[in-house]
Amino acid sequence: MTTASIAATASETDIATNEFLAFTLGKEEYGIHILKVQELRGYEEPTRIANAPDFIKGVVNLRGIIVPIIDMRIKFNLGTPTYDQFTVVIILNIGGRIVGMVVDSVSDVITLSPDQVKPAPEMGTALNTDYLIGLGTVDQRMLILVDIDKLMSSAEMGLIDKIAA
Repeated sequence: MTTASIAATASETDIATNEFLAFTLGKEEYGIHILKVQELRGYEEPTRIANAPDFIKGVVNLRGIIVPIIDMRIKFNLGTPTYDQFTVVIILNIGGRIVGMVVDSVSDVITLSPDQVKPAPEMGTALNTDYLIGLGTVDQRMLILVDIDKLMSSAEMGLIDKIAA
């Protein structure tokens, strides 16, 4: 086997076993790879950091680790966020760094087969399509699958050094 065919087989295997944590932002449902999720927490007001971008709500102390908290509604320009009993902070482990991501709610874990994932259409949206894996469809649901590694390591986030490919 060539390196390219081994890589293709590996990515097919990854897609074949893809489990995504489904969460909502506004009226849309999104998904991130479950292996990036460390834990789920209820929302607690973070400590603000001076001169941080609006989408960085601040930091929290998570068992001795200072964790930056990003509000995805602000990041994706989805209106003014409200925080209630359904608001969840998804604690992610990305490239060895711990980051918290505020979402409106978390629903479930969905397993998608390769034929259920379609490529993301190219269009000028609030979410740059570079950060999308594709669109996952299950029954009447459509999930916007986010490549959380690329998003969190992007220059505009400035949180995590580029992750080696």
